Amino acid sequence: MIRHRRAARAAALVLGAAVVGVFGLASSAAAHVTVNPREANQGGYGRVAFRVPTESDTASTVKLEVTFPDDAPLASVSTMPVPGWTAAVEKRKVDPPVEVHGSQVGEVVSKITWTASADAGIKPGEFQEFPVSMGPLPEADQLVFRVLQHYSDGKTARWIEPPAADGSEPENDPAPVLKLLPAAGAGAPATSGPAVAKQPAASSSNEDGADSAALALGIAGLVAGLAGLTLGGLAFARTRRQAAPPAA
Repeated sequence: MIRHRRAARAAALVLGAAVVGVFGLASSAAAHVTVNPREANQGGYGRVAFRVPTESDTASTVKLEVTFPDDAPLASVSTMPVPGWTAAVEKRKVDPPVEVHGSQVGEVVSKITWTASADAGIKPGEFQEFPVSMGPLPEADQLVFRVLQHYSDGKTARWIEPPAADGSEPENDPAPVLKLLPAAGAGAPATSGPAVAKQPAASSSNEDGADSAALALGIAGLVAGLAGLTLGGLAFARTRRQAAPPAA
């Protein structure tokens, strides 16, 4: 028994170390500029936020430059005020123009630069989100944003590498990516989240049903066994009484 307990305790410690290692790697891999949420629908307007963590141990993030993709122009981009930061929007000409609600737009947003005031930089160990509203989102698979993150010590982190051909994230300097899903009602679900979420629920329901059925069968078997034992005892007692000789 003690040996089994020790083995179980050792297995738990190994599992815990593995979980910590996995989550540690995930945190390290995720410590770069991302766009949240990471999915939106084509044809509509999306509200997303560029999430910016400060990786430096000694310097603060004081400036952020986000360049929008050239191959998927966006006619309308607006920023949400971020306390302590100012936003400057740059535009570029496009030919042919982009059609927006039946109108031709010949100028689109090319870059947004956020700059911190004196004490508003993102300090080590902290992060800040920079929300924007943009659209109409093009009929493309994804939007790749190139980002330059400037630190107070003069260093710059360049998050500019696009995903690989198979869609996997590059090992170094990954650019934030917004995946675009088919518009709702275009023959595909608006998001893949609900379908994925239903599968564990169904599995859980099936498992609960199986457990309940097994429990019910076990109880029925126990009751039947007890009943059989009782009947057997009564029959044995009756047989003994019939077989006993009469008293003298």
